[in-house]
Amino acid sequence: MSKILIVMSAADVWERTDGSAYPTGYWAEELAAPHEKFTAAGFTVDFASPGGVLQPLDAHSANPEVAGPECTHYVEHAERALREFGPLLKLDEVAADDYVAVVLPGGHGPVVDLYQDADLGRLLVEADAAGKVIGAVCHGPAGLLSAVGADGGWVFAGRRMAAFTDEEEELFGTAENAPWLLASTLRDRGALHSGGPAYQAYTVRDRNLFTGQNPASSAPMAEAIVAALTEEE
Repeated sequence: MSKILIVMSAADVWERTDGSAYPTGYWAEELAAPHEKFTAAGFTVDFASPGGVLQPLDAHSANPEVAGPECTHYVEHAERALREFGPLLKLDEVAADDYVAVVLPGGHGPVVDLYQDADLGRLLVEADAAGKVIGAVCHGPAGLLSAVGADGGWVFAGRRMAAFTDEEEELFGTAENAPWLLASTLRDRGALHSGGPAYQAYTVRDRNLFTGQNPASSAPMAEAIVAALTEEE
């Protein structure tokens, strides 16, 4: 049975430029919606993180006023999926050859650790070189920054992608005192970033790279990935 790897951040705190510590964790919808779509389509899903550390749930993603009325379903699904999977795989022990796709959900964690994680970078470089599907949603595209080739260049420079926009960061109240803003940084590194209306579903496909702008984009991105993988079979 074909397997998909979901790579989570291990960060539970986002250090701010004013010295404050912002609690973070995985965003329930961004983990649960893809997992739900992948398993319903018959794929096996593994979870990995730096050191195999299980990141906590971002409390905002369990708040209906922030995450919408379906958040309870996503929280329950995510917690059940992680519990049933058991200890997360250690990122330095996984190989791209074992998976048909690598997917990066968000929460603010990826801008803390995954963006500079060498093991993730190795995995993504190998996956992209093999033409495997790579997905990232919301702050997950920060993890793409880790993919540096042998020539020192960013593997995803010149690629079209979506990610949590600077506007959305401002609306969420986390732009001020952020060490860096994701969409601006992706563009500075050479990504062809585009965005849709704030908090509305918006996805972009560039060959084997599938990206989504925000939590609402999680399910549509996963559906596009399933469709692409199904076509390949």
